[in-house]
Amino acid sequence: MGINAPLNRKLRMGLVGGGQGSFIGRVHSIAACLDNRAELVAGALSSNPERSKASAPDYDIDQQRAYGSYEEMFEAESKLSDDARIDFVSVTTPNHTHYAIAKAAVEAGFNVICDKPMTFDLQQAEDLLKTVEASDVVFAVSHNYTGYPLVRQAREMILGGELGEIQAIRTQYIQGWLRDRLEAEEQKQASWRTDPSKSGAAGAFGDIATHAYNLGRYMTGLLPDQVSCHLRTFVEGRQLDDYGTAVIRYENGGLGTVTASQISHGRENDVLIEIDGTKGSLQWRQENPNEMIVRQNGQPHKIYTRDPGASYTNAAGAAACRLPAGHPEAFFEAFANVYVAAYDAMVERAEGGSPQQRDTVYPNIYDGVEGMYFIQQCVQSSKQDATWLPLKHQAARR
Repeated sequence: MGINAPLNRKLRMGLVGGGQGSFIGRVHSIAACLDNRAELVAGALSSNPERSKASAPDYDIDQQRAYGSYEEMFEAESKLSDDARIDFVSVTTPNHTHYAIAKAAVEAGFNVICDKPMTFDLQQAEDLLKTVEASDVVFAVSHNYTGYPLVRQAREMILGGELGEIQAIRTQYIQGWLRDRLEAEEQKQASWRTDPSKSGAAGAFGDIATHAYNLGRYMTGLLPDQVSCHLRTFVEGRQLDDYGTAVIRYENGGLGTVTASQISHGRENDVLIEIDGTKGSLQWRQENPNEMIVRQNGQPHKIYTRDPGASYTNAAGAAACRLPAGHPEAFFEAFANVYVAAYDAMVERAEGGSPQQRDTVYPNIYDGVEGMYFIQQCVQSSKQDATWLPLKHQAARR
C-alpha cells in the first residue's frame, strides 16, 4: 500500500456506515475533509445494499464506488492501482459491527479510523490489537474530545508539571435524551444503543462514559489501578444502564470519578473534567470549549481562552487551532484534529516510513483496548455490588 515518495495529494477515504438516518457517519465525513487533506471517494454506507447505494449521492460518491457491503468495497478497492484505491477506512457503524469491519480493513492493508467504543467486547479488542500490531497500518479511535485545543493545551501543561502531582480527576458526561424510552418507538439512534446485542455489555457507560474516562487518561497520563462501579437502569423496560458512577484508584495514589447519565432532564451534552494537582487545578467543559479555568490558592482564577496567538498558549494548543481568538471552534474542528493527527502518520507510512502506533497525539488502538477493558470491569464491578476490580490493562501506555 502506498508509495515510497513524497505524498503530494489528498488521502482517499472510504466510509463504512453513514447512510440515511445516520448521525456520526456524517460527522466523520465532514471532519475528515475539513482541512482539505482528504476526499471521500468510496463507501459502503449501509448494511442494506440498496440503501447503501441510494445514500451515495448524499456524499457525492460515484455510483461505481458505492458498494453494497464493506467486503465488496475492500475487495474492489484492493484491486485498484496505488494512485486510485482508498488510503483509509472510517468505521461509523453500531458497536457490534466494528470488529469485523476494522479487522478486514487492517488485513487488506488499509489504515483505519474507528468510532468508539472500538469493539463489542474486550476479547474482540485484544484480537484486533494483535492484528494491528502484526501490520504497519495507522489505527485511530475517534475519542474526539481529545482534539479540542484547550484539552491539548491542558495535557501539555499537566505533563510538563505545571499542576504538580495529579491527585484527583473528576469527569462527567451528562445527557437527557434517553429520559423517555425512545427505543420502544424504534428511534434509530436509541434502538441500537439500548440493545445489548448491538451495543454490548453497557449502555450509557459504553456510549459516553468511555469518553469521560479516556479524557482523564489522555490529559493526565495517570495509569489506572482499580475500579469500583455502580450502574443503574432507571427507565423501566430498558435492557442496559442509563446512569452510573465509577471510582478509580490510580497507580500514583490519586483518585478519579466518572459519572455518566442519559436520563437527566434538560441536559444536552455536558462533558466536564476537573483535575486537581499539588500546584493547581483546572476545569474544562465541552459545552463551553473555548475557555478553561485554572486555579491556585491565594491567586485570582485564570480563564484561558482558545487563542493561538497568546503568550500562555503552548505549542500543542496552538497547533490545534484554525481560527484567531474570539471565533469559536468546537465539535467538528475537534473531530478533525483527531483525523489530522492520524493523517500525518498515514502520510509517513505512504512515504515509506514507520509511524508510531502507541505514543501518538491521536487516540490509538491501545486506547481502544483500554476503553473496552474499562467497560468490562465497570459492568463486572457493578454486578458484584461495586467490588474493587483491576483496571490497568497490559495495553496501557506509560
